[in-house]
Amino acid sequence: MVRRDARTRRTQHPRPHLKAYVVASAFDSTLVLSSCGIALSENLGLSPSRFEDKTVSLRAQNLVQPGAELTYLLLHDPEYRTRTRKEHLVRAGHEILPKRNVRELAAFLGGGIDACRFDFHIISALPQDMVESALEDIVPADHIHGTRLLYDASGKVEGAARVNTGHGKVMVLDSLQDVTWAGVIYMGGSSSDVHAMLYVNARQGLTIAASEDRSIAHIARRTVLSDDALSLLVPILRDIIGWDTKRICAFWDAHGLTVYDWEQLWTAPILSPYGPV
Repeated sequence: MVRRDARTRRTQHPRPHLKAYVVASAFDSTLVLSSCGIALSENLGLSPSRFEDKTVSLRAQNLVQPGAELTYLLLHDPEYRTRTRKEHLVRAGHEILPKRNVRELAAFLGGGIDACRFDFHIISALPQDMVESALEDIVPADHIHGTRLLYDASGKVEGAARVNTGHGKVMVLDSLQDVTWAGVIYMGGSSSDVHAMLYVNARQGLTIAASEDRSIAHIARRTVLSDDALSLLVPILRDIIGWDTKRICAFWDAHGLTVYDWEQLWTAPILSPYGPV
C-alpha cells in the first residue's frame, strides 16, 4: 500500500453511539523495520554485532524476559551502563527505521471508521524515551507505555521503575480496560507479546501477529506480513467492521491509497471467533 496523498481526517468528538475499541500495538518487530538495540549501539560507538551477541547470550541463559534484553544491558552490562545517557536513547529513537505509513495508521485509527472508533496505544519493552522520540508527533506521549528508566543528574541510567514486557504488557492492557469499550485489539511481533495475546484472546479480542515469530504464530488469530503498517488495518476492517476485500480496496482508493502486491499481504484466519472471511 502506497500513500498518494494525506487526505485523512480525525474525528475530534466521536458520536456517543459509536462502538469503541482499544487498539494496542507493540513497537519493535511490529511497527519498525530496524533493530532498536542496534540503533542505540551505533550511537554509543559499539558495533551491531556486540549487541546481537550479548542478546543471544541473554536469551540462551533465560536470564531476562523476552524483550527486556536492552534494559538489562543498560542496567548491568559495563559497556552499555557506562556509556548510555538519556540523550543517546532519544537520538537513537529518531534514527529508528519505521515501517511505511505508521503515521497514517495512527491517523486512520484516531479518526474512526464507520461505526467504530479506536483508542490507539503503544505498549513496548523498549525505553519510554526511545519510543516517544521515534513516534514524536504521531502518537501522544500519554498513549505510549514503554519501560520507565530512572536517570541520575547526568542522564545516566541508574534503574528501572517498570519494565513493560511479558506480563508487564498485560498489566498495561488491564489498566486500559473500561466498561465502555466494545473490545480489545492487540498487535505484536515477538515472544514478548505472548502474554498480552493470551490475555486478549481469553477476552474474545482480536490478536494480530506482525511477524512469523513461531512463539506467537499459533496464538494470534490473524497474521499479517508486510512492511507497510497500514496492512495491520486489514484484519480490523474484516473482522471488526465486517468489510470484504472489495470494500477494503475501495476504502484505500477513496483515501488516496493504492493496494499493490496483494498476494504478499497474508492474513490467516486462525481460531477466529469472528467467523471466516
